[in-house]
Amino acid sequence: MARFERPLVMGHKGMLGSQLYLILRKLYPATIGLDIEEIDITDQKQVEDVLSHFRPDVIINCAAYTRVDDCESNRELAFRVNGEGPRYLAQVAARLNARLVHMSTDYIFDGRKRSPYLEEDQPRPISVYGESKLRGDEAVRETLNDYLLVRTSWLFGVKGPNFVYAILSQAREGKTLKVVNDQVGSPTYAVDLARTIVKLLELNCQGIINFCNYGYCSWFDFARAILRLKGMSQVEVQPITSQQLNCPARRPRFSVLSLSRIKSVLGAYPRPWEAALAELLSIAN
Repeated sequence: MARFERPLVMGHKGMLGSQLYLILRKLYPATIGLDIEEIDITDQKQVEDVLSHFRPDVIINCAAYTRVDDCESNRELAFRVNGEGPRYLAQVAARLNARLVHMSTDYIFDGRKRSPYLEEDQPRPISVYGESKLRGDEAVRETLNDYLLVRTSWLFGVKGPNFVYAILSQAREGKTLKVVNDQVGSPTYAVDLARTIVKLLELNCQGIINFCNYGYCSWFDFARAILRLKGMSQVEVQPITSQQLNCPARRPRFSVLSLSRIKSVLGAYPRPWEAALAELLSIAN
């Protein structure tokens, strides 16, 4: 089993990065956490200087520009953060002989497939966010042989704004909720994803691998599950279409990721998303 001396988590204050940082610090006390206050991953020289100072033996990149709709009007920034930033990290990782874990997304697919997306399926992004994330994926693969590219979807967790907290907030305001019912994917609990990334690192897993919680649903189904598990089933939820929501960025209609490879690596499927959601809601205010 692979062991590390100085793991470094980029974006360690975010939803996923904070969980990874907590887990890794317990296993590897010399773990380093960096966020936007300490490093600008769009600045190649700064990336080179900062990482050369810390000399990590594994870099986990959780830093990204994830505001999907904002990316449409900030294309240049999206490509700098999501595309060029990972390239700079990969270049330094190659020079330091460090492993790189890079986070990818279901939004690199167009959603036209009607069965879960495999790791080798051809990406066809339909938004600036998806395009910029794919650029970063390609940069990592072009630069390194020793990388782990983890694709995930519909992330929710304890920290940071996410769909679960948004639904609870609107419900407490007494609003009738309107939620899209024609986008289908797999919710993913940040805690489960973080634990799995650490396992994959220690197993020396390489290449592309999908991870999300088991099962899939629409955003409408997800919202109703949140309210049911929180004892708020009386709140009205109305299904609407993506066209009615009219967001600036297009979303894939079906972006479920295949879990066949993660099952073969770990010996079991991830736990169902409903179970992970229930755990979060048991501790969420």
